[in-house]
Amino acid sequence: MNIVLLGPPGSGKGTQAKMIAEKYSVVHISTGDILRENVRNGTELGVEAKKFMEAGKLVPDSLLIDIIKDRLAKDDVKSGWMLDGYPRTTPQAEAMDEILPSLGQKIDVVLNIDVPDEELVKRVTGRRMCNCGATYHVQFNPPNVEGKCDACGADLYQRADDTEETVKERIQAYHAQTQPLIDYYNKKGLVVTVLGVGDIKAIFGNVAEALDKI
Repeated sequence: MNIVLLGPPGSGKGTQAKMIAEKYSVVHISTGDILRENVRNGTELGVEAKKFMEAGKLVPDSLLIDIIKDRLAKDDVKSGWMLDGYPRTTPQAEAMDEILPSLGQKIDVVLNIDVPDEELVKRVTGRRMCNCGATYHVQFNPPNVEGKCDACGADLYQRADDTEETVKERIQAYHAQTQPLIDYYNKKGLVVTVLGVGDIKAIFGNVAEALDKI
């Protein structure tokens, strides 16, 4: 099964992605990860991408699709893949449609994890981090002592981009960018939307129920 995974920041998409990859034996491909891997390994595509990244510019679509195509041509994805972070725009989706037939592949489903905006704001603004790597949430996963890490006792902090104003801007940007993409795939009959609210296992149960019908 080949899956394109969509979901706004704070939707729990990353958690669901791990569970999907394990249950369905698909390779979870994060665009950011393969981009960094190419740069780290000094591949021809990575060297090219690094020029843009060091200049503070977005990696152009033409280069991104080459990196995606290179990744999807590898043997480990033959039993299925899940793309996370690509495509983000309609032009990127159109580029995907052009390269997949040459690889003998197609998209089977576009899984959209949907969460109301007010819930997203609550989730993201409540996150607290520790330098040791532990993460908490003031409402859903609070530390034993307020403001202190259970693991190492250090002070917890809120990421600069987890403020309400910044989160709302990120959500608005996501909707503006992604809604046309959802419309594009809807016309192809590929979109399955699952509500990402409630218990993590219950959400995954709904995801699995949807994917089992594909």
